[in-house]
Amino acid sequence: RKKIEMRFAHLKRILRLGRLRLRGPRGAQDEFVLAAIAQNLRRLASLVARPPPAHALCIA
Repeated sequence: RKKIEMRFAHLKRILRLGRLRLRGPRGAQDEFVLAAIAQNLRRLASLVARPPPAHALCIA
C-alpha cells in the first residue's frame, strides 16, 4: 500500500495532477493514463541508467 500511496503523492505533487484539466470521465481517464505513462517512463529511465552490479561483471 505504501508504494501505491507514494506513486499518487508523486503524481499530485511533482506532476501537478492534484486537479484534472480535461473535462468528463474520459478526459480524466486519458489524463491519468498519460501521467502514469510519464511516471513509468521516468522510472524505466532511472533503472536503465544504473550501472550493472559488480557481481554481474565477473563472468568466468
